[in-house]
Parts: sequence; C-alpha cells; structure tokens
Amino acid sequence: MTLILLSLAGAVISAIIGTLWYSNGTPMGKIHMRSLGFDKLTPDEQKKKMEEAMPMMPKMYAAQMLLSFLTSFAVVYTVTMSVQNGTPVLTAMMFPIFNWLCYMVPVNGSGLLWGNCDREIVWKKFFSDILSNLVTVMAIAALAALFV
Repeated sequence: MTLILLSLAGAVISAIIGTLWYSNGTPMGKIHMRSLGFDKLTPDEQKKKMEEAMPMMPKMYAAQMLLSFLTSFAVVYTVTMSVQNGTPVLTAMMFPIFNWLCYMVPVNGSGLLWGNCDREIVWKKFFSDILSNLVTVMAIAALAALFV
C-alpha cells in the first residue's frame, strides 16, 4: 500500500514540477512554447488554439498523470526495495539517476533528433526536458527515501 501511496504522491510532485517548469514565465516554458510553434502565432491565433485544445485537456492531463504514476512507481519501487534489502540510501538514489541517464536522456534525445522540432532550439529543448526529468526523478526518489 505504501508503494501505491508514494507513487501517487510522486505523480502529483511530477505534475507540480512540470507545471512550474513549463509555465510561460520561465525560460523553459518559452522554449517549450516555441517548440510547439506558438511563437509564430498571433495572440488571437494562440487563444484560438488554446480554446480548441480545452475540451481534450482533462483526458490529456489524466493520461499524463498515468504516465507520471508509472515513472513514479518505478522510482519508488527501486529506491524502497533497494533500501529495504540493505542498500545504502545514497546508493539506492543512484539507481534512478542511472535510469535517467541511460534511458530517459537517450529517448528524449532520439525524439528530438528525429522529430519535427525547430532545429534552432533543439538543444535548448533537449536540455530543458532532460533536466526537468532529472529534477522530477530525484524529487520522487527523495520522497521514497524519506519513507523507507
């Protein structure tokens, strides 16, 4: 039960970090909006796009929460099970970092390399996204370490 509750808390942490990280007032949010092509739209066109997307937002947020829950569960499980089996906490915290480095970074990089991204900002978007992932994974790992 603790794994599920910590994973749900981790999904909420992920949503909070993502909302702050990609908000319009941050440099990362500006990069994100530019990668979506919003910088080329007039304010009226931006407003229209947002209104068109509004009916799908609940489903999109629900799907994102499910994806965040899965990531959170993997991190929580790895950290808590490692510590419970005698692994020092700092060593257990390294497992999510290696997962981030060896899985999340390459997947994000491949998506941007082969995706339809503005080539002028592709590296800014890459570093913004992977740092967001790292901050999120480490926040969830720290939460899990607190309750082991």
